[in-house]
Amino acid sequence: MAIKNQKGIALWNRAKKIIPGGSQLLSKRSEMFLPDQWPSYYKKAKGIEILDLDGKKYMDFSIMGVGSCALGYADPDVNKAVKSAIDNGSMSTLNCPEEVELAELLIKLHPWAKMARYARTGGEAMAVAVRIARAYSGKEKVVFCGYHGWSDWYLAANLADQKNLDGHLLPGLEPAGVPRSLRGTTLAFSYNHIDELEKLVKENNDIGVIVVEPFRHQQPQNDFLKKVKKIAEKIGAVLIFDEVTIAWRLNAGGVHLLYRVNPDIAVLGKAMSNGYPMAAIIGREEVMQAAQKTFISSTYWTERIGPTASLATIKKMQKVNLPRHLKKIGKMIGDGWQKLAKKHQLKLNVIGPEALITFSFDYKDDSQAIRTLFTQEMLKRGFLASSSVYVSYAHKPYHVKKYLKTVDEVFGIIKKAISDKRITTILNGPVSHTGFKRLT
Repeated sequence: MAIKNQKGIALWNRAKKIIPGGSQLLSKRSEMFLPDQWPSYYKKAKGIEILDLDGKKYMDFSIMGVGSCALGYADPDVNKAVKSAIDNGSMSTLNCPEEVELAELLIKLHPWAKMARYARTGGEAMAVAVRIARAYSGKEKVVFCGYHGWSDWYLAANLADQKNLDGHLLPGLEPAGVPRSLRGTTLAFSYNHIDELEKLVKENNDIGVIVVEPFRHQQPQNDFLKKVKKIAEKIGAVLIFDEVTIAWRLNAGGVHLLYRVNPDIAVLGKAMSNGYPMAAIIGREEVMQAAQKTFISSTYWTERIGPTASLATIKKMQKVNLPRHLKKIGKMIGDGWQKLAKKHQLKLNVIGPEALITFSFDYKDDSQAIRTLFTQEMLKRGFLASSSVYVSYAHKPYHVKKYLKTVDEVFGIIKKAISDKRITTILNGPVSHTGFKRLT
């Protein structure tokens, strides 16, 4: 079965000549999935189905718009609200009332928070949050664990003492262009390793901000989040929870509510607006008011579509009990992987949470090539597939059954390739690139 997506491949090759990296997002580069074979572009996306430039239809059992479309692509209820906003004017000299309504809804869902600011992407929202936190604490050093975007404050962690910048906390993220004067302003510790944070605090008396992803693929152990908060309170640092990826998937709002640990600031994004640009920074009043002591302002943070989409998305998430559905479907997928891996005697690790279900092959240096082979063979059979599935409300049990039936077939191919030592020889292109590693 040949992969026929010539228009997408041709356009991707054109794009790389005029757009640095080919795409605006590292996670959407074709080389991250299937070099020289990935369809790369779409004509239409609806539910979990994507139509590429050659008219080929795929079911998306991969990252669903990099986690942004938790209700599914082009959700009719969200689109209806957005179309109304467009018809009534998406921008004006005056402010849109939806941004007030959204702030009230976010504060209702997070009673500890009393104020909200907006941005349009997770990375810039994190930059806003750190700016506010530094303004409030009056101290510039930031300590963090997890992935938090592309801004200077974050990439400064990768500035090495060596002149050639060869020290990388997160392999794959280059700090080129980040002023070397920022070296030492951002320090990293590992998730669930409270001893590393304690050591940093002991060695640095000017830490003003602590940034944590409260949950991604690891549960907090031994009251980790509570201990982080206690340290933040002790040293007078602002605690930021980055919930750009995880929020809304396990519960209505930030996952920190489940752990009953309230930060000073929480940052929300991705799933909250189902594919329309939107991010929110919510926090305690006295901390958020520090935004008035600095300058944080942007024209398109005041447009109408983002807040409108968020209101429609959040209300539908609540109506359909999205977290319950994501857990159910994610468990079906994860259990299916494990069952089929056992059937075909493949070494496979599955990690949660169910809403972001993920697997990895355990074959050392061959693992990446095997994953590439998985993507190649699934693509031939009509699935966009990688090692993670960002589950959506549009994923239904009958979709999962079709997917797992195909996985069964592909796992059989992979097992034979491993046994025959022919993994790379049956690849129709190069091995996919590896992403950066998250410090969690």
